[in-house]
Amino acid sequence: MTPPAAPIDPPRPAPTVSLGDNVPRYTSYPTAPHFHPGVDVVTVRGWMDALEGDDEISLYLHVPYCDRLCWFCACHTKQTRHYEPVATFLRSLHKEIETVGGLVSGRGRVRAVHFGGGSPTMLKPDDILMLGKALRDQFDFLDDAGLSVEIDPNDMDEGRLDAFAAIGMTRASLGVQDFDPKVQKAINREQSFALTKSIVDAVRARGVTSVNLDLLYGLPHQTGKSVAATVAQALTLAPDRLALFGYAHVPWFKKHQTMIDEAWLPDSVARLAQSQLAAQLIVDAGYEALGLDHFAKPQDALAVAARAGKIRRNFQGYTEDQCETLIGLGPSSISRYRQGHAQNIVATGEYQKAVDSGELAIARGIEFSVEDEARGWVIERLMCNFAFSAVELVERFGNVGQRLLCEASRLAISGAGQLLRLEGENFVVPAASRPLVRTVAAKFDKYLSSGTGRHSVAV
Repeated sequence: MTPPAAPIDPPRPAPTVSLGDNVPRYTSYPTAPHFHPGVDVVTVRGWMDALEGDDEISLYLHVPYCDRLCWFCACHTKQTRHYEPVATFLRSLHKEIETVGGLVSGRGRVRAVHFGGGSPTMLKPDDILMLGKALRDQFDFLDDAGLSVEIDPNDMDEGRLDAFAAIGMTRASLGVQDFDPKVQKAINREQSFALTKSIVDAVRARGVTSVNLDLLYGLPHQTGKSVAATVAQALTLAPDRLALFGYAHVPWFKKHQTMIDEAWLPDSVARLAQSQLAAQLIVDAGYEALGLDHFAKPQDALAVAARAGKIRRNFQGYTEDQCETLIGLGPSSISRYRQGHAQNIVATGEYQKAVDSGELAIARGIEFSVEDEARGWVIERLMCNFAFSAVELVERFGNVGQRLLCEASRLAISGAGQLLRLEGENFVVPAASRPLVRTVAAKFDKYLSSGTGRHSVAV
């Protein structure tokens, strides 16, 4: 039986569509600017205690160091030319692994591990091997658990390649950005095609069956011609997946981005043209378009999951990972539990003090309300499928789902179907508006208008 309708919210202004809208990327909901210190160590210990023995969990390890700073990057990282700070951090990371492993012992088995950063590939081979051993000593791994690594090709050598292979790397994600030397110089990321190809060949020679390449549009000095040339070169490497991200120019958040002259950046119209051109070239090469910015060969696990309606979105982007629990390790890492999000302390020194004392390094987070869960479900379905089922929304969330249906209906009517249309039992983002799906998702974000966070442009 359909639950009774909840009270209808007051009418909202008709939506507008703008290529320059500044909205979140929606790798989580609620988004990080709305986390607060009310979620603390005690809260997260309770969430860990609620894990059950047959739960599948994912782990994310954040390495907050790079040996050079790419000016386009908006990640939590810092440059160091010396290894001692990295070695000190690793001692603390081992302590955190021990603490968290003890707290979840007997509750949950690891389905997936993701090494990110920063540059996890700047770690020395012996340290990579020790991390792999520590994880397996402290957590119960499923036999077919996957391990993905974000790779900076400039860091890699035979020893590091062998070490990551030894700890079970199953997917390698290589940062490419752009192969044009002028663009690379403008973003302080010089990396030849030959070097990139050598690392792709090397990981495949070690049994890695899934290779992803990250490309960017909207970078300084990029043109449609240069983007097309980069895509053509990338396709010769036959990656299993490609991610096509828009450069997020957020100099108020990452000061090193001030090294990029804004006069060099393409405007919103040019950014959209670059993204559409690159996407068409990738699809024409036989890849399936997945969500907003991912592409995969038809036989790849991500494409298979998308066809089954099981593609998900988390802090690493689009994934086939179905785990409800993702535990972040390392400074700034964000975890997701059934009950809410929790983020570790961002400052590396403060993080180290917390974990070295044997405690969790939780700084802030947010506990989900039923409305948060419902809105998060709608936003994730829009970001993954460009659609959501009205029937499923109500079946899952009852009165709250009914209220969101009213919002969706008003959006479809007031926007004349520009952003959202009702087709049968599904609300669908029209094909022409799909590049703006972040803007559509933002219409269901109750926190956005009240927050102080600033965001990158929608396209």
